[in-house]
Amino acid sequence: MAVIQDKDSALLLGALVQHGYRATKLASTGGFLRAGNTTLLIGVDNEQVDSVVTLIKEISASRERLVTPMPPVGGTVESYVPYPVEVIVGGATIFVLDVEHFERV
Repeated sequence: MAVIQDKDSALLLGALVQHGYRATKLASTGGFLRAGNTTLLIGVDNEQVDSVVTLIKEISASRERLVTPMPPVGGTVESYVPYPVEVIVGGATIFVLDVEHFERV
């Protein structure tokens, strides 16, 4: 399972298909920036895990982005002055899970 930025999803899905891997795409939203993400479910044999992880790392690049933070929840909005902050976005969060049973029908 990999959580990637929406910008990288089309390119990564194309590369996965090109290498013979199948993936299921789920739309998701990140908690920190409240931005769109893509969660990919990719079922492969144990021998293929390293190849898929390498492919994800190559395509899901980190990048810097200027964002304006959201006002604090429960705080006073009148005194809140948002200043843009540079943060690193992108990359991937990869979960490698053992699956007891995997069947493609």
